[in-house]
Amino acid sequence: MNRKIAFMYDFDRTLCTEDMQNYGFIPGLGMSASAFWSEVGKQTLEHQMDPILSYLYYMTAKSKERGLPLTREYLNSLGKGIELYPGVETWFKRTKEYGEKLGLTVEHYVISSGLEEIIEGTPIAPCFNRIYASRFHYGTDGIADWPSVSINFTNKTQFLFRIHKGIMEVSDDRINEYMPDDEIAVPYTNMLYFGDGMTDVPCMSLVKRNGGHSIAVYADNTEHPRKLVEQNRVNYTAKADYSEGSRLEEIVFRIMDSIALHENLDDLQASENKTLHTNKGE
Repeated sequence: MNRKIAFMYDFDRTLCTEDMQNYGFIPGLGMSASAFWSEVGKQTLEHQMDPILSYLYYMTAKSKERGLPLTREYLNSLGKGIELYPGVETWFKRTKEYGEKLGLTVEHYVISSGLEEIIEGTPIAPCFNRIYASRFHYGTDGIADWPSVSINFTNKTQFLFRIHKGIMEVSDDRINEYMPDDEIAVPYTNMLYFGDGMTDVPCMSLVKRNGGHSIAVYADNTEHPRKLVEQNRVNYTAKADYSEGSRLEEIVFRIMDSIALHENLDDLQASENKTLHTNKGE
């Protein structure tokens, strides 16, 4: 049976404490975070833009205006200044080790509207099997000149399908082709999605509806996560504390126990069916 399990995370305010641009990029422009995002919001409304394309455009325009070269190397360097929630840096190793004890292969993925280049510069980047996030195209001078990928709140769901089918490249259009169950890479029942708010609802709902597990994490305010439970959009809520022994770890380990038990029972049933078929043949 399929013993692969996928953990999928939003990034901003799910693994780190703020929007990733707030830590180094926006201060580098000489702006406050509130002023930057206010200007992005005004631009979005005035030109009826997709919010993600709007912030990507504003980043390039404002960087050019301030004489700040927006290169991949610069964006990578910003990842070092990101503040992660407690326990995040050891979380991936601990969950993989727990999975191994249960006979499960744990994979970790990011699905974020933030920037791939900044995430790549964080200390946890090597922990992910794949980072799906918005990113720039770079000209011959190495300066960002156009978005090459823009991941908004609803098209995030395509990456659930990619992980489910094992069709990983963004440019691979086979994603909509039929795939028989025995070729599926990760069943939805073996998926866990971690997010912090409304922008994650499409992914949370899709995973939950298909038998997977969605977890809304929060820093302090529990009101919004509680509403998501009441609206049947997520399975669980927990404080964004990934430390050993935390409530979040307890929830996740129990889910993993349940998945392992289900797979063990399926293996047992398959073995029983094979035995019956063999004895019948005799």
